[in-house]
Amino acid sequence: MLEAGLAAAGLVALATVAGLLWRALDGRRRRGSGQRVRPADVALPADAFGARGTLLQFSTAFCTRCPATRRVLGEAADRTAGIRHAEVDLTERADLASRFHVLQTPTTLVLDARGAVRARFGGAPRPADVAALLAELVPAADPTGARP
Repeated sequence: MLEAGLAAAGLVALATVAGLLWRALDGRRRRGSGQRVRPADVALPADAFGARGTLLQFSTAFCTRCPATRRVLGEAADRTAGIRHAEVDLTERADLASRFHVLQTPTTLVLDARGAVRARFGGAPRPADVAALLAELVPAADPTGARP
């Protein structure tokens, strides 16, 4: 009986630590791979990406946090000249999930003007983190977003 109780307590402790770790990492900015992405690579129209950068969101039909992420990314793109928000639904495109290593939705790739992945968010990104990253892509010295 004592062994079963200790085993149960150990499992609860392990699950708690795993949950806290998951929560701490969820939505955090991670370094981008530098991989180049073109609109055709994700089955989007040629004009889907922005001149200065793109917030490329991968979603699914059953994702509960995707609508809120869509709003955050859309608002950030609307506030920043030359940045666009594009969304890809992975419900019918599992091949794209494999190709871009999407393990959860939402997942957001932040692309620079050349389409290179500069950062990645697994989970719902925090608005302040998105704003800071966009400030790197479009420097404050050029608020119009015009190309240098």
